[in-house]
Amino acid sequence: MQLNFKLDVFEGPLDLLLHLISKHKLNINDIEISKLLEQYLDVIAEMKMADLEVASEFLEMAARLVYIKTVSLLPRHEEAEDLKKELTGQLLEYQACKAAAARLALQNNGYNIFVRQPEKLPIDKTYMREHLSDELLFAYLDVIGKAKRKLPPPASAFSGIVTKRMVSVTSRIIFVLRKLYNSGKVEYNQFFATGDRSEMVATFLAMLELIKSKRITVSDDNTYVYFDRTKRAGQIQ
Repeated sequence: MQLNFKLDVFEGPLDLLLHLISKHKLNINDIEISKLLEQYLDVIAEMKMADLEVASEFLEMAARLVYIKTVSLLPRHEEAEDLKKELTGQLLEYQACKAAAARLALQNNGYNIFVRQPEKLPIDKTYMREHLSDELLFAYLDVIGKAKRKLPPPASAFSGIVTKRMVSVTSRIIFVLRKLYNSGKVEYNQFFATGDRSEMVATFLAMLELIKSKRITVSDDNTYVYFDRTKRAGQIQ
């Protein structure tokens, strides 16, 4: 039975170590040298079984890991801790450089890609579809119906709308002054006894204007309206 191995391509021993640390979820700040060495040697063995040439730098890293493990087994293993810290620093530095290179690669993505300008093709506006006569008739009637709906309504459509007569306030001021001119006193309700709503509103506004200018006054009980002749601006015709 033949075994087939699918091996990843690594840029160097540090790249391989980072891959193993990430794959097996090891703590990069507290590396377990025994586990990392075992996994690293397994990859080297797979590379040799696949007849791949193992670079000397990978073998040097393997020897380095073996040495760190050996020193850590000694009663006084301060040197092993220093070697682990040195390896951890190199891995962190390499990890930062690799992340920066990935970001730069994304920024430069597409800079070396050149595309051809779209070619202008002649436009053929000839209608090529075929329709039955009934379909054309229905389409024509539908268009005619939409056109009719867009036309403005005829004048007869507004025949039911009753327009109200506009009454100016000035005309009602003259009306109030003429009514008060002879007697000087008129009941308040007489000003609103006749006329439509527009006249009543205009009359009320006229009286407010005359009261404001002190041409007329109203009794306290709003029963009578008085004309102040001393404030008269001119002869009312």
